[in-house]
Amino acid sequence: MNIIDLHCDVLARMHKAKGNLSFTDSKDLDVTYEKLKQGGVHIQAFAIFISPSIKSDQKFQAALDQIHYFYTEVIGKNPNMKALKTWADFDQLQEGKIGAFLTLEGVDCIGNDMQKLSILRELGVLSIGLTWNNANLAADGGGEERGAGLTAFGKEIIAFCNENTILSDVSHLCEKAFWDVLDIAHFPIASHSNSKTICNDSRNLTDEQATHLFKANGLIHVVYNPPFVIEKGDASISALITHIDHFCSLGGVRQIGLGSDFDGISEKIISLEDASMHPNLINELLKKYSEDEVKGFAYKNFLDYRPGRKTVRRQLAREELSSIEK
Repeated sequence: MNIIDLHCDVLARMHKAKGNLSFTDSKDLDVTYEKLKQGGVHIQAFAIFISPSIKSDQKFQAALDQIHYFYTEVIGKNPNMKALKTWADFDQLQEGKIGAFLTLEGVDCIGNDMQKLSILRELGVLSIGLTWNNANLAADGGGEERGAGLTAFGKEIIAFCNENTILSDVSHLCEKAFWDVLDIAHFPIASHSNSKTICNDSRNLTDEQATHLFKANGLIHVVYNPPFVIEKGDASISALITHIDHFCSLGGVRQIGLGSDFDGISEKIISLEDASMHPNLINELLKKYSEDEVKGFAYKNFLDYRPGRKTVRRQLAREELSSIEK
């Protein structure tokens, strides 16, 4: 069964190692070409994440460096990897190829310069999260005690996403910023988030957030990071599936996907420690859900709801939700 994984931090790992990690088969990476192939991953999202420890005047160059590794090490050295730079590219991905696309986790690297964001879009970025855990010029992240919403600059970025059919990722935002994004974003998504009802962590989504995200035709991709899966003890695949169960109970069966966070997490779910082990999750899901539903979680929901596929339906749903709230 094909897998689409909406989040990994391989590029940040490669940047930190100054390129001295082989994406093809490094044993030190959770996501490699060989592991993607073994795990049945058909499309992998690669986040550009710039550590807060990097000096402000060096952050944009760090982002460009990570993109360089994407095109030279991930794509350039693995002929069966295919860069997806537009949504139309997803429909043209050939059998036997593994698609790869860029996402941006936090806009710190652009400062207040929208031209830099345009450059990143031209280089292939298809999803933008305004923050990591910290605050920046666009919004407050989930780790910022102030918990403020979007700034005028943040709203300008969401408008840019709307105009350029880019996903607006809410996974790391504080709750106030989440609602601000949901109010104006055409293509909202949580690329790697779980249910706060099941695991009470600030990075997870409340039932109200999840329900409104589904009503806005957004997607939630569950994350494999154990602290976001279970509050105590070792995290199991069944514990992760509990989050899928809960999101389904909120009406999201057709809007749930996978967002591993591999290479960005230090703890692992048992029997789901790297990209090669995705079949273990699929097999457990098939014990509880129909094959069609599991195909949805694995890849089909994302393909059905990505920009360009459900645009009219998305707009109608947003108008209906707005009229209800009024």
